[in-house]
Amino acid sequence: MSWSDSFLVLILALGVEAAFGYPGRLYTGIGHPVTWIGRLIKALDGSFNREAWSGRRRRAAGALALLLLLAVTGLAARSVEFALASVGAIGLGALAILASSLLAQRSLHEHVAAVSTGLREHGIEGGRAAVAMIVGRDPQSLDEAGISRAAIESLAENFSDGIVAPAFWLGVGGLTGAALYKAANTADSMIGHRTPRHETFGWAAARFDDLVNLPASRLTAFLIVAAAALNRNASPHGALRALLRDASHHRSPNAGWPEAAMAGALGLRLAGPRIYGNVRVEDCWMGDGRSEATAQDIDRALVLYRTACGLLFAVASALLIAMWLITR
Repeated sequence: MSWSDSFLVLILALGVEAAFGYPGRLYTGIGHPVTWIGRLIKALDGSFNREAWSGRRRRAAGALALLLLLAVTGLAARSVEFALASVGAIGLGALAILASSLLAQRSLHEHVAAVSTGLREHGIEGGRAAVAMIVGRDPQSLDEAGISRAAIESLAENFSDGIVAPAFWLGVGGLTGAALYKAANTADSMIGHRTPRHETFGWAAARFDDLVNLPASRLTAFLIVAAAALNRNASPHGALRALLRDASHHRSPNAGWPEAAMAGALGLRLAGPRIYGNVRVEDCWMGDGRSEATAQDIDRALVLYRTACGLLFAVASALLIAMWLITR
């Protein structure tokens, strides 16, 4: 596909996913592309990750497993893309519907909004139950402020790797680019953790995910800054200040960018020390505002998120129009 076709598919996919999400009946019936990729990753982990092997050998096996994952995913996506792109406008529409499954605007909004609703209607326990669906940290260790911060941090980070990143690679590389990104990101979430089983085997997956998320995390941060400029209850100057000062101090080379921008825009402090399982993870604070976040702050973050999603759609549309004008 040409870049203009890729951006047309991207714009249509963003619209379809925002309007309809991924139907629950479809998920129940056939699963989801991420679950299909997950099954392949699980099989590769079971076959290639041998505890009796040395750390060096397990690292090499993990790199080979990642290459196989990308090869299978890329070949499958490219075959579908080639078949559909060759039948004109109907095929591009079908590609957009397929590509929409690789985006998560609607589901992310619903999951984060559920945390705000849980806190308002059912108190701490309601908030803990809802936030446990979207973060890996121990919910029982969180008070209302911790729950609210966790929800906002998840919103910021997942806006980057669940929406902007697949959208970026969809625009750059069509359905194949988005599918390859999703495979890499899913591999990182499954085997990229520093656990005894995966610290060496998942090294390649974790480093590759860091690399492919670099452009999107920066773009996400500036979308949040721009969104703050369009909302009277947010500060674009605070977002930019926190972004430039704090993002590079986050333990992740990518997550700090959207989290710092979101923290500064809302006048909050995000990230900081957290508990995963029974392990305390030390991290720098993003932003210099108040740490006592509330359900109202989650709602403010969702307003910023919706605005930023609109800006992403607008940027993609502007790029498509520019391509059409240049090629006339």
